[in-house]
Amino acid sequence: MSANSIRGPVCISWKQEMEGAMYHLANCILLLGFMGGSGVYGCFFLFGFLGTGYLCCVLWGWFTACGLDIVLWSFLLAVACVLQLAYLVYRLREDTFPEEFSLLYKTLCLPLQVPLPTYKEIVHCCEEQVFTLATEQTYAVEGETPINRLSLLLSGRVRVSQDGQFLHYIFPYQFMDSPEWESLQPSEEGVFQVTLTAETSCSYISWPRKSLHLLLTKERYISCLFSALLGYDISEKLYTLNEKLFAKFGLRFDIRLPSLYHILGPTAPDAVTESEKDDEEVHEPAMSPPQAMPTSVQQSAPSPPPPAATSPSAPPSRARMSRPDSGVLGEDSTSLVLEDFEEVSGSESFMDYRSDGEYMR
Repeated sequence: MSANSIRGPVCISWKQEMEGAMYHLANCILLLGFMGGSGVYGCFFLFGFLGTGYLCCVLWGWFTACGLDIVLWSFLLAVACVLQLAYLVYRLREDTFPEEFSLLYKTLCLPLQVPLPTYKEIVHCCEEQVFTLATEQTYAVEGETPINRLSLLLSGRVRVSQDGQFLHYIFPYQFMDSPEWESLQPSEEGVFQVTLTAETSCSYISWPRKSLHLLLTKERYISCLFSALLGYDISEKLYTLNEKLFAKFGLRFDIRLPSLYHILGPTAPDAVTESEKDDEEVHEPAMSPPQAMPTSVQQSAPSPPPPAATSPSAPPSRARMSRPDSGVLGEDSTSLVLEDFEEVSGSESFMDYRSDGEYMR
């Protein structure tokens, strides 16, 4: 076999005239098509320009090059691009959610890189239903409403109260009953311990308790996702309550401090603590007038020792200051002042320490 047969025919001469405008237009469009990016819209850009460029190649091969092979291959490539575009449109229509759920995905799930198929399962569990609450309409009443669902607020603002006392607000994209959800096992039943009232027109979605438990049991990834979201939501609510604890010396108490839970519960207004009784006993002899002593006792009584020899006296007990009016400070009955820590029986006063760290040590 000769070397010329391996190399094939050699161009004897180059064409003097240029190809038609359709040929150059097709190549320019193909160049733009290959500059498309990633993602859904990048694929639309890519296959849209490639399909148009191959269609121009079909026209060039039919009218200028007069080559059947050019026409057939360009036509097949153009059809493949059109089919790919049709598939992308179908996927977009299949993954389309209502406006509320699309905004929920972008706000809550997209930052966590939750896949769309997983999000579809979560939305399917709540049946893609959006519920509404009118102003001052209650979502739950303490001691009456059963805990049989988990809800997420989409818009509006909800007020949380207990025994008529305001606790905190619930804002959009926060769970409305995450503490209640975490407080019960799947087989347990319970009722709300707080009242949730809509302060404005609200919209929310709800997952039935049994359906959501089945989904979390079946899908480990969704279970981990809800565990992270619920844990973050509960911590936000706790730190919101922590903002309501204040001290007159500018110290900000931590809800994780031991013994703090002793004073978080409601106390009777007429209850008298042991520390207050001790204060009264200390002040009572000091306030009583001195009585006359018999003359014989006065004469036999030794003279008091000089001040230098006296033993160090116990520091005077601090009189309990009255709690400032909640209306003046803008706080409700859940706010605490520093003296509340002295009411804890059997524990040391927090005022003896300078910071949370010293108290913990």
